[in-house]
Amino acid sequence: MTRSAAVPYTVPFAAFLAFLTLHAVHPLPDFADQAVGLAAMTLVLWLVARPALDFRVRRWVPTLLVGAGIFVIWIGPDLLFPDYRHSILFENGVLGTARGSLSEGARRDPVVLAMRVIRSVVIVPIVEELFWRGWVMRWLIDADFRRVPLGAYTATSFWTVALLFAAEHGPYWDVGLAAGVIFNLWMVRTKSLGDLILAHAVTNACLGAYVIAAGKWEYWL
Repeated sequence: MTRSAAVPYTVPFAAFLAFLTLHAVHPLPDFADQAVGLAAMTLVLWLVARPALDFRVRRWVPTLLVGAGIFVIWIGPDLLFPDYRHSILFENGVLGTARGSLSEGARRDPVVLAMRVIRSVVIVPIVEELFWRGWVMRWLIDADFRRVPLGAYTATSFWTVALLFAAEHGPYWDVGLAAGVIFNLWMVRTKSLGDLILAHAVTNACLGAYVIAAGKWEYWL
């Protein structure tokens, strides 16, 4: 029963990783790649994740500010130190390189860009928050995570999730760690999946706008 209860939290994340792997191994044409991925993940969320979804937001203004603040943290080091991201600490055989995944043609296609933004702003926040702070952060406290309320704190669960969240972001692990700590703190404070999804969506929306406006495609790995 515990395993089946985890399905709405874990399967969407696993499906998302599977699509990223497929893209790396056998990329589709730009439009098909974005359209298939978006449609498939929407279907997975609708069919699998619905029992776990809760979009109620308890603290609108602070949550919006948290999301915007993490965006500033994310781009800050690269603005202050232009060559910062290209050191061996961030670009190496393990972490990869800070290089955008969209082709030159996709960067000029408004439909492809729109789908990429939707994926970033809608799909990714739901998938990641369900997994990291909806499930992992609780499962590390008790294998029967249903007995653990959202936002429950132990040092082990808090820092393990923060570190794994950082590792997930490859060459952006440093700002990923900062974001993971802040998102974790906000979950502990609000105990609300809806607030975390909104904060994450705001961060990604700001980042998406910045990527397109400034041509900083390397942020879209």
